[in-house]
Amino acid sequence: MKLYIRSIHKLLFVLFIGISSLSLHSQEVKWLTWQEAATLAKTEKSPKKIFIDVYTDWCGWCKKMDKDTFQNEEVAAYMSENFYMVKLDGEGKEPIEFKGKTYKFVPQGRKGYHEFAAALMQGRLSYPTTIFLDEKMNMLSPVPGYQKPQPFLNIAKYFGDNIYKDKDWKTYSGDSK
Repeated sequence: MKLYIRSIHKLLFVLFIGISSLSLHSQEVKWLTWQEAATLAKTEKSPKKIFIDVYTDWCGWCKKMDKDTFQNEEVAAYMSENFYMVKLDGEGKEPIEFKGKTYKFVPQGRKGYHEFAAALMQGRLSYPTTIFLDEKMNMLSPVPGYQKPQPFLNIAKYFGDNIYKDKDWKTYSGDSK
């Protein structure tokens, strides 16, 4: 019996150490509200670009992208270093101020949509859509649809490393061959 209990204790100890070391290696994304990111962009000496994840509660692909892409260690580290990261509910009810205009929720059918999300997605309400803004909150590009970690990281680096200023997307991504 003592041998059995000792074996269980060893197993539990090994599991505890294994789980603890996994959590030390995972990078956690710090999501901000729009207001927090906008304030940082206006007040910091060297502001970052802004990344906005437009999602809805009912969107399965949004949840998959959260789990697979944004929790990816390499993606999370790069994004946290180069962007203020914002989660924006495309059906959120709170008003949002942006460039002197107040955007509100618009009831429609059983749900509705937020005007700010619609403006960022250029009228194409598609979830998930990720939005990249420069340091002065100017639109760089909306990117609709689910993105796996590596393709997403390529897109993020295109904007985050300012490659977009020197190369068009097709040249950068190798599509122009």
